[in-house]
Amino acid sequence: MSGSNWQAFFTDHAAVYDTNCFTKNTLFEVDFLLDQLQVAPGARILDVGCGTGRHSIELARCGYRMTGLDLTGAMLAQARAKAQATGVHVDWVQADATRFAFAEPFDAAICLCEGSFGLLGVGDDALEHPLAILANVSRSLRPGAGTLFTVLSALRMIRRHSQPDVEQGSFDPLTLTEASECTVAGADTSLRLRERGFVPTELVLLFRLAGLMVRNIWGGTAGNWGRRTIDLDEFEIMVVARKASEPHTWHQAL
Repeated sequence: MSGSNWQAFFTDHAAVYDTNCFTKNTLFEVDFLLDQLQVAPGARILDVGCGTGRHSIELARCGYRMTGLDLTGAMLAQARAKAQATGVHVDWVQADATRFAFAEPFDAAICLCEGSFGLLGVGDDALEHPLAILANVSRSLRPGAGTLFTVLSALRMIRRHSQPDVEQGSFDPLTLTEASECTVAGADTSLRLRERGFVPTELVLLFRLAGLMVRNIWGGTAGNWGRRTIDLDEFEIMVVARKASEPHTWHQAL
């Protein structure tokens, strides 16, 4: 995510991030990830928007070679401390999810709990920003490698908002974005945060444009992952995809 507002938010939130209720199912989630990604022991896995590193650390404990990438230094500081306490090694990288690059390809990639995907800066385009993240992830994977994202559901956004919300600017039906104000310690003014929701059909297209072929879309709300139909009122959608084995073209994507 390129927005400094989100960086400021997570800098302020880093110390208490792991107290959130959605961080309490790491072991189950890692088991689910490994079942879906089908990676060999010792495989290289990229965790985009890794936050305080709960998935990266557990996957490293299972013997995988992990790289955790995040925009916010304070989140990575928490991750480094937790990894050291656990006794595992993870390569921690501070970078923007729309701009990173690695020399060697990964065997799989994850981007969970809106780990950058859908978190827009004030000036970020609602299509170009997520597509740039997907393109970076795709470039970082070997052909045939798996990836799993959990993203905010626009289905829920549409159901919960009313026309007055549109008129007041808290929900934009053209970009499927919610806007909110947040105050953080040390800030002179409140931060304006933008969160982007997605519908399944556009996710298939966005992933395909990046060379990632969607295999399954399921309900993906943290704490309730499963091979199940999306609940219209749940927060998140899960996307399971694989990088195309052959280079794709625009007519194939469309």
